[in-house]
Amino acid sequence: MRSKRAAIYARVSTDGQTTDNQVIALGEIAGRRGWDIVEVYTDQGISGAKGRDKRPGFDRMLKDANRRKFDVLMAWAIDRMGRSLRDLIDTIEHLEAVGVDLYLDQQSIDTTTPTGRLLFQVTGAFAEFERSMIRQRVNAGLARARAQGKRLGRPRIDQKTEQAIRTALTNRTMGMLKIAAAFSVGSGTVQRVKAEMQRAV
Repeated sequence: MRSKRAAIYARVSTDGQTTDNQVIALGEIAGRRGWDIVEVYTDQGISGAKGRDKRPGFDRMLKDANRRKFDVLMAWAIDRMGRSLRDLIDTIEHLEAVGVDLYLDQQSIDTTTPTGRLLFQVTGAFAEFERSMIRQRVNAGLARARAQGKRLGRPRIDQKTEQAIRTALTNRTMGMLKIAAAFSVGSGTVQRVKAEMQRAV
């Protein structure tokens, strides 16, 4: 039986800190467990509140998880992964979906064990419950707004502006983005007007 391939993710919030201590400590834990470290991902001087697109090490780690380059992801603590519960749950669900285990040292979370896998399942159940509740509240709010006769979505532009956009689209003197800028409307509005013109042909 081959040993597990482990990857380490380490992050520090300021340039004055270093990820070295996290990497060394996790490497020692992997060694005691007989896991082979195959990759180390780091984000230096980046807040955990930043999104995936602002954390290159974290983004590369998730992409490699998709490719199953490792079997278990190791991090020093839960806050190294992200600062919000929503972000953490999204990461946990992502790893679970691609079959990668998670080891968080300070919280004693280890999904390579039966107890840890149970935690995964419970967390996923709470996440699904949260999404369901949000959907119910949104749908109830929309139904209430419709019942009160409120118009949903963005307000339509005035007829004069809409006609001017139609003229510009017909003349084809400007692209859609330039038309949107010229009449101070969103590109989606120009696209809507163009679609209505095409349907009317």
